[in-house]
Amino acid sequence: MLPPRSGFENSKARLKAFSLLGLKPNDRQPEPLVTEFTMPELPEVETTLRGIAPHVTGRTILECVFRTVKLRWPLDPALCRLLPGQKIQKVERRAKYLLLLCEKGTIIIHLGMSGSLRIVPAGTTERKHDHVDLIFTDGQCLRLTDPRKFGAFIYTDIDPYRHKLLHNLGPEPLTDAFSGDDLYAAAKGRRLAIKQFIMEQKTVVGVGNIYANEALFRAGIRPDRAAGRVGANRYETLVYTIKEILREAIDVGGTTINDFSQVDGKPGYFTQQLQVYGRSGEPCVVCGQPIHNQRLGQRSTFFCPTCQH
Repeated sequence: MLPPRSGFENSKARLKAFSLLGLKPNDRQPEPLVTEFTMPELPEVETTLRGIAPHVTGRTILECVFRTVKLRWPLDPALCRLLPGQKIQKVERRAKYLLLLCEKGTIIIHLGMSGSLRIVPAGTTERKHDHVDLIFTDGQCLRLTDPRKFGAFIYTDIDPYRHKLLHNLGPEPLTDAFSGDDLYAAAKGRRLAIKQFIMEQKTVVGVGNIYANEALFRAGIRPDRAAGRVGANRYETLVYTIKEILREAIDVGGTTINDFSQVDGKPGYFTQQLQVYGRSGEPCVVCGQPIHNQRLGQRSTFFCPTCQH
């Protein structure tokens, strides 16, 4: 049996709050047409930030609702008492973490492998995997859905960038802190395959499997080449292609391969521009030779053995 929604569930305060919103505690509105964000990689997280920020920034939390005891880590029931009354002042992103900066602390959200965030009216009927609601005094609700329950919803009252989940992360890929010179220096002596190297969070954050495959193809580098055996000039090219591909994905609203939708409900289109990922056996868009597929670090890896070396 799932735990009660929160300690606020049947309180007089809750009844009064819902009255102010023009709702009854058991009212359920019809499921609206809403946007879902599935989150495998950094562009989707950035797109989600841009999608939810206008709806939550400056809003005051009325209620925090938990419908499960844990995601990747246990959900702290004390947040159902601590968060109501706090205003969300700003929404930021660090790697694939979303940071909701409140008046007394920060909510840190990670969407794991299957999570999504939606803005829905308060009282919207919850679905099977809707695990967390932040209900605001303006009648809107930020809803966290996570079928595989590998995401996170935690709170810290310290500087969030000093939190143990964030303080050892590498540079953001779209900033000047991520450069070819620094990447080349970090790779010296490394025997690890370059694809695995650029996917390490201490090397650079947010370069997931899809975009690592695509960036290495554009840079002409075999994904299984040892990181320490790639020259400085090629690292300059690789950094450029990583930035280029991530910006392209963000510009078109991100991609989740199967079911990503933009804020306005239109599907993302970057999946149609993938040049190697998921194209095993299909002709290379440059030379026409078949795309190869192998496993590196337990991840599917796609490349052209002719164009990449």
